[in-house]
Amino acid sequence: MSVGALYLHIPFCHAKCAYCDFDSRGLCGRALDEAAATYVAQLERRINAFGECGALADVRTVYIGGGTPTVLGERLPALVRRVRSWCEPVEFTCEANPESLSEDLARELAEAGVTRISLGVQSLDNGELARIGRLHDAACALAVIARVKRLGMSVSCDLMCGLPGQTGESWRKTLKGALAAGPDHISVYPLTVEEGTPLARQVAQDPSLEPDEDFQAVCMEAARDALTAAGYQRYEVASYARPGHACQHNIAYWTGVGYLGLGRSAAGMLTGAEYLELANLFPSQGDACNLACISPDDRIRIVQRNDGATRFDVERLRAHEAVAEDLMLGMRMSAGVSPELLERARALFGPDHVDPTITTACREGLAAWRDGRLVPTERGWLMGNELYGLMWGLASRV
Repeated sequence: MSVGALYLHIPFCHAKCAYCDFDSRGLCGRALDEAAATYVAQLERRINAFGECGALADVRTVYIGGGTPTVLGERLPALVRRVRSWCEPVEFTCEANPESLSEDLARELAEAGVTRISLGVQSLDNGELARIGRLHDAACALAVIARVKRLGMSVSCDLMCGLPGQTGESWRKTLKGALAAGPDHISVYPLTVEEGTPLARQVAQDPSLEPDEDFQAVCMEAARDALTAAGYQRYEVASYARPGHACQHNIAYWTGVGYLGLGRSAAGMLTGAEYLELANLFPSQGDACNLACISPDDRIRIVQRNDGATRFDVERLRAHEAVAEDLMLGMRMSAGVSPELLERARALFGPDHVDPTITTACREGLAAWRDGRLVPTERGWLMGNELYGLMWGLASRV
């Protein structure tokens, strides 16, 4: 048994951004060095445990995220080499922030086998960057994009719209600057205010900082127009890529490929059959993962809850819930849902439930037929919660 994708979580940053609710700790200096040494040693033991039982042999994509993996410094290339000792992925992505990806570290990552850098740019307006707590400026971000390209790695940029103080003009300048830098992949996200973050507290004191959804929709449309005109292809609701540079790891998530998540707060998804083979590597979590109750066709989601991999949250989706989830995730993708998946849905839920759901999605302009596939429309992407809800609602029909 071997999974197709591997995610590793690094829960450290030099400083937390105002909007971030990800599992990460803002550390520097000796405190970071000591915490990172302990954490990476635990993570490598987990990698070895899965490698030794053959679970990593067929991994095609690896993604190291966080947090900010590049704050690990020289430990990060060593971690990459550890992973590559167990598999030969065709795509190996590492997240980075511009201020912590030096020339030397970038070169070491390339030599260790990283093929792709996902760079947290967010904006090319220095005022906007300061207001959300980013440590880099626009010049630093552009220099790092050039550095990564020069070393032969593919580079992706994350951009955010709806930032405090952002205007239509500043957003267009960010898009123009990013396109001039020539990354292979650009992801565009609307800013969301997450409970418990510094930004949430700022919004509570000054409601004018709340992201305007209409403005964000305009920004997303401007991004679509600018990026497609520049030759980028939109393959997912928030993702654009030059031909041949779509993120294969993320596509695995959205198409039901089994994946392992290692590290604190990392999420994994296995079939029931895969989970049963690897259950000894996940401490018992009570009724949620009672092995006698699990069918090979179930889908098991696992989230590691501590550094030492002794506590996990486990969720079991039955086969019909897994199909509903695949339909929902398919609506994120420009390729949409295949006829084969729709036939599986009809067999599980009955055509009397599936076909009216499709009719509703099409009638409301959220989806359409293209070459025999059900695909999301632009309206469907802008009103994603409504479209995804329709598809997930089929899970209650069994």
